[in-house]
Amino acid sequence: MREDLAARIEQARLRTLAWLEAMQVPGVLRGVSRISAAHAVALWPGVTLPGTYNAVMCRALLGGLDGIDRAALVAWLEGHRLDDGRFRIPGMVDADVFKKPDIGETWGYIDFHVTNYSLGAIEVLDPARPARLDFARRFLEPQVLLAWLALRDLRDPWQEGNNIVNLGSFLMMLRAEEPVRVDAALALLFAWHDRLQEPATGFWGVNQAHDARALLHAFAGSMHNFHLWYATGRTLPTLDRAMDYVLTLPCVIDSACIDVDAVDVLVHGIALTGHRAAEARSWLAALLPKLLDWQEVDGGFCDVREGVRRQDGWAGGYAEPQGLSNTFATFFRWIAIAMIADQFWPGRWPWRFRSMVGIGYRMSMR
Repeated sequence: MREDLAARIEQARLRTLAWLEAMQVPGVLRGVSRISAAHAVALWPGVTLPGTYNAVMCRALLGGLDGIDRAALVAWLEGHRLDDGRFRIPGMVDADVFKKPDIGETWGYIDFHVTNYSLGAIEVLDPARPARLDFARRFLEPQVLLAWLALRDLRDPWQEGNNIVNLGSFLMMLRAEEPVRVDAALALLFAWHDRLQEPATGFWGVNQAHDARALLHAFAGSMHNFHLWYATGRTLPTLDRAMDYVLTLPCVIDSACIDVDAVDVLVHGIALTGHRAAEARSWLAALLPKLLDWQEVDGGFCDVREGVRRQDGWAGGYAEPQGLSNTFATFFRWIAIAMIADQFWPGRWPWRFRSMVGIGYRMSMR
């Protein structure tokens, strides 16, 4: 790998840390962040929660938490926590959140998502901090978990992949308290996956053989679920097939989500299987300069160039134009860059990947 690319990574890292400083909300605790330069905090104060949890995890990944009062920022984040442990963005109302009323789910998707990322930010600030997970304990009852799994809609595998990996992350956090019940719940979760996995691809989702978009969405949702195998030390027998699929994708910038998903599969696949390792490294090497080229002049990263970007699961809430640097896309794109960098320059940067399952998690490679 060319040494000039390593220099570019370091320059890009410093530029992003400067951009994160520019996203600081004036007059409040250091580390509380706007979601983008377009974010009017006076109009949308609640959006500082996703702005902050993504910024915190990005700072941790890049080595930018120095000078932050970690205990105070943890307390600020926990100020958004409901009594049962779920986190919620202030200003959300029932009418505006993504829901599936036909199966009685209203807040489930977005509460799981916001909670996973809020807890991820708390974990990098204070790894020993106990989480409040009362809301997740009911899923330790086999009939509750099985009923919930029966409602997963595999016509929408990307969204359901988020649902499942978020629940899995909460269950694994409960393991220290209730190891027997958690292991039994995880056994049911893995059995559900084994039963419904498409053997030709190793993904979950319908119509994969006949619709390229359905296959892409199945890949994106399934990659999230793969983290459950990595984190529990289970062997994922279809990881080679997932790598085969990624290597059919054009090596171009897509969305922040798709790009990090592809990189994640190849990096873990190289480490765990060695399958087509040389081809996978070539694909990663080709993508790296394109990711670096995607950095905006201000030092952040955008998701895509066109359209409207909304907070995940908040259909009628905050929105801004795509093409702007924002903390979500900046964090996701840096995960991809850091995973590739650690593949070619192991140990050169002290990247801090998430230890909690979710986007940004990477199993220990050493």
